[in-house]
Amino acid sequence: MFSGPVAAHAYYELALDGKPNVVFLFGPNHTGYGSALAVMTDGFWRTPLGDVEIDNTLANQVMRESRIIDVDDSAHLSEHSIEVQLPFLQYLYGSEFKIVPICFSMQDLASAKEVGEAVAKVLAGKNGVIIASSDMTHYEPQESAQRKDKMVLKAVKAMDEEKLYSVIEDHRVSICGYGPIAALITAARILKAKEAKLLCYKTSGDVMGDYSSVVGYAAACFSKQ
Repeated sequence: MFSGPVAAHAYYELALDGKPNVVFLFGPNHTGYGSALAVMTDGFWRTPLGDVEIDNTLANQVMRESRIIDVDDSAHLSEHSIEVQLPFLQYLYGSEFKIVPICFSMQDLASAKEVGEAVAKVLAGKNGVIIASSDMTHYEPQESAQRKDKMVLKAVKAMDEEKLYSVIEDHRVSICGYGPIAALITAARILKAKEAKLLCYKTSGDVMGDYSSVVGYAAACFSKQ
């Protein structure tokens, strides 16, 4: 009820761009299970809308391109950050696409950039997209959350992952998926994205009317045109 209406802006933008064959999904690890950077290479993910197959070929190519990603299904157990994106994708495309899910427990800048570089190499020349899943500031007053998130989103729009980390560290921004976002920025730049555009920003306070302690949400898109 909080993140969905914001995320829908990104999926509307994606729907206008045609159907991808594969979607790389980056998300943070909230549970602590499994390897620090974990991909699944086989099987299906199931939602009430049906099954989505993992792209075994591309998942294994990413493994070969990166020295730090492990195959570890356990990191994806009970982790919501990636799976919540699937119903949006299935609403748009049914089950006629494949996924490569990568879960980030280790979110330092060097690791995020390495994942982004590996995925960019694998996706070059292919019909695919990358989605990074993250909440913004957690449980601060509306004014504080908006101020911090605005600085983070400025770095995102500049496609500057180093600035992103600098802002998060200097201002103690409690964003949960900064590694996935940095990996996406790295890959987008390598794949010659020309711009990053903010589509929507809201907080949980905008839904509930309680602005004393909110969580921030944003939708942004990276495009070559």
